[in-house]
Amino acid sequence: MALTHFNEQGRARMVDVSGKEPTRRMARAAGRIRMRPDTLALVREGRTRKGDVLPVAQVAAIMAAKRCWELVPMCHPIQLTGVDVTFAFEEGAIAVEASCRCKGETGVEMEALTACSVALLTIYDMCKSHQRDMAMEDIRLLEKDGGKSGHFTRGERA
Repeated sequence: MALTHFNEQGRARMVDVSGKEPTRRMARAAGRIRMRPDTLALVREGRTRKGDVLPVAQVAAIMAAKRCWELVPMCHPIQLTGVDVTFAFEEGAIAVEASCRCKGETGVEMEALTACSVALLTIYDMCKSHQRDMAMEDIRLLEKDGGKSGHFTRGERA
């Protein structure tokens, strides 16, 4: 498969999607942030110095998905029709899942990945005064659907 984001001179370009038919598209991404049990308890109880972490991380993730095209140079501005972010407490971590939807000419994988990443960064930012060695990890695309390439679901990890 040829790389599409390079012109005939080998320089970066934004792909022209004007000839594509708009289709319904969706993508889901996930990641986690590892932290000590005492930090996790502060988040769970809404007692961090900066306030209730997860509602702020949720809004930050939605805002990031909407502005992905301003952060990632070759992304197109996309009119998102839906963004959702969920959090789950795990042993020693908070898991984040972000899903994005649109009806357009190009997919929303980057928007979902950006939403997930910014949710994790926001959690880090709001908890760093308590713990600086938290680790964000395993940010990945779980699923995408729509467009010419069809449906993709991530297989089990090796």
